[in-house]
Amino acid sequence: MEFSFDVDALLPERITVLDQHLRPPARRPGTTTPARVDLQQQIMTIVDELGKASAKAQHLPAPITSASRMQSNRHVMYVLKDTSARPAGKGAIIGFLKVGYKKLFVLDDREAHNEVEPLCILDFYIHESLQRHGHGRELFHYMLQKERVEPHQLAIDRPSQKLLKFLNKHYNLETTVPQVNNFVIFEGFFAHQHPPARKLPPKRAEGDIKPYSSSDREFLKVAVEPPWPLNRAPRRATPPAHPPPRSSSLGSSPERGPLRPFVPEQDLLRSLRLCPPHPTARLLLATDPGGSPAQRRRTSSLPRSEESRY
Repeated sequence: MEFSFDVDALLPERITVLDQHLRPPARRPGTTTPARVDLQQQIMTIVDELGKASAKAQHLPAPITSASRMQSNRHVMYVLKDTSARPAGKGAIIGFLKVGYKKLFVLDDREAHNEVEPLCILDFYIHESLQRHGHGRELFHYMLQKERVEPHQLAIDRPSQKLLKFLNKHYNLETTVPQVNNFVIFEGFFAHQHPPARKLPPKRAEGDIKPYSSSDREFLKVAVEPPWPLNRAPRRATPPAHPPPRSSSLGSSPERGPLRPFVPEQDLLRSLRLCPPHPTARLLLATDPGGSPAQRRRTSSLPRSEESRY
């Protein structure tokens, strides 16, 4: 794959490792050094074009490898450069391999769920004109040595038939463990995991799970104490045999007692007399035979002492 800029000067090594920062590698002494921003932009262009070519080869609707995805994830990309062919003196790119660690829930041979975080093959592409020349094996072998993993320890994300044949031919990976997700693992995956896979606890039966209504009923059984002074029990009329001595020191607080409103009887009667009658009371007095004007006059003619009793 050719580009308009000098790939051979941008990527000095045959295999260049790129991380999420997409920083240009160290340049050879004696070469011209363009601006740092221009070098990073060229690397981002290479990553985007390689992602588009891989998606086209795998018949994917959209690329799964791009510069923006690399910057937002902790993935590592191995880029293989062609050192023999020099079209227009600018070099070319053969292919790439993208890997990264992911937390997965996979099934073992007994169909038990296991929580693992293996190294995953996320994208793999070799240019169509340079396939079956050993470039893919060279790139894959370099990645295994760099990451210090074995082929059967890998998890492959949605591998193509070409990739499955490639793994079977060069690494004898044939027997797969069926999964419910898009990842493929091979026999011996769980025997060589570092750290070992963590098995999830079995799911509880539906009979052990309490319904939501039962939880509400149990919550309502808990008695909630009302705030003060509603939580105080009524005092008895008889005083205790030995009342506690009162402290004469400053700062001591008196004991709180029940709050009972106290209104004198005369003030209560006076406030009742001053209140205007309700319209409903007037209607009842008008319709009541005993509420005639003569009766009201006889009532008003009573002495003050007798009137206060009613």
